[in-house]
Amino acid sequence: MLNLALSVLFSSLIFVIFKLFAVYKIETLYAIIINYMVACIVGLSIYNGEVTITDIPQKPWFWGTLALGLLFIVVFNLMAATAQKVGVSVASVATKMSLVIPVVFGVMNYGEVLGPLKILGIVLALAAVYFASIKEKSIALKRSSFLLPLMVFMGSGIIDTSIKFIQDQYIKEEEFSLFSATVFGSAAVIGLVFIALKSVNKPIKINYRTILGGIVLGVPNFFSIYFLLRALQNDSMNSASVFTINNVAIVMFSTLLGILLFKEKLSLKNWGGIALAVLSIVLVALF
Repeated sequence: MLNLALSVLFSSLIFVIFKLFAVYKIETLYAIIINYMVACIVGLSIYNGEVTITDIPQKPWFWGTLALGLLFIVVFNLMAATAQKVGVSVASVATKMSLVIPVVFGVMNYGEVLGPLKILGIVLALAAVYFASIKEKSIALKRSSFLLPLMVFMGSGIIDTSIKFIQDQYIKEEEFSLFSATVFGSAAVIGLVFIALKSVNKPIKINYRTILGGIVLGVPNFFSIYFLLRALQNDSMNSASVFTINNVAIVMFSTLLGILLFKEKLSLKNWGGIALAVLSIVLVALF
């Protein structure tokens, strides 16, 4: 449970940092690319084995890291755009409701058994995510209000499902940090190629705030994935339980951080969502 708790902590910090990006007018794309460089360095620094660059492409999980790297940079930019244009709560809901995708995959691909109480817990988890994040103030109904969250939902679900599949089939426990570092390194390379092409028409301008923002984001970003991989190794819980508890707890904790750090106010529906979240976690964890 410690690994799961640490994944929740670091994942929740990501939403807070995205909020601060808008507050301090940090260039999101550049900061995200720097964040992936930092995350890659952190992963390589804590890896206990010898790192030979030419050996990494021979790993059975290498091609998966390239696909995940592309997904990471696309979905992270979509998350940031959703948080800034539609709202932090909507970004959180879209990201965490995606738990449906890996849960269904676990049942279909691994034959994971969900008892009636655990199914009830997952349904309550979805309701909890919605009610804990909904705001009384309505959002203008533009196409982006639906399209951006939908893309975040699909992208986040595909990422979680891919991580579970690769972790289960190809990664040794001692390679978690190397695998994570390679994913982030792939994302950084893809991002650098993108801004290099973009710089042909528009010069790149990076200030110290963007660099600092990327560094601050990179550390929790790495550990959110690292500890999720470790949590998925837990034999006492199947992947449906891990993803449900992880996603619901992130919404709960990020909501509390919003209250403490940004003085966000909770409605009766929000408190009801938090109560449902606690109940869903109890049902999924115990049954």
